[in-house]
Amino acid sequence: MDSINANQPEPNHQDLIGEDAVRKIREFVNSSASCFFCTNDASGGPGDARPMTALEVDDAGNLWFISASDSLKNQELAADPSATLYFQGSAHSEFMHLEGVATVSRDPVKIKELWSFTMKTWFTGGEDDPRITVIKFAPTYGYYWDTRHGKAVASVKMLIGAVIGKTLDDSVEGRLDL
Repeated sequence: MDSINANQPEPNHQDLIGEDAVRKIREFVNSSASCFFCTNDASGGPGDARPMTALEVDDAGNLWFISASDSLKNQELAADPSATLYFQGSAHSEFMHLEGVATVSRDPVKIKELWSFTMKTWFTGGEDDPRITVIKFAPTYGYYWDTRHGKAVASVKMLIGAVIGKTLDDSVEGRLDL
């Protein structure tokens, strides 16, 4: 354990499994649905990272996105379906990293379920635009960093810790295993 975590007066590591991991993923996405969606290029090297919005977290913990069929992202996923997501909810809490496998489809039922009017900005043909695809991201591993009692309590603890010279940052982190 590193020296900062070793100086915590309360435990700050909590791995989450199954439904608890899905609940944490859903909390993060509900708080901040924007993430960096990272792919690999055709040769297996690093591809691109682009901002995406997770539109849903289902009961199995899968994250759902809308994408254009002709996007570089979809091309990279066709060559290598592994992907990584990075979420940041605020400057000092709500960080999550997920690795997993992405599946691209043209499921009209899922497209209709995820569709919102503002998507017409990118898909001018509406929810029947032939370029719309859905991406199902199935996490295989994750890690999160958050506050135990919320941002306000964490801020007060940090301030008190700075005044008294003691590590009181209210953090919690751990693996997410589905």
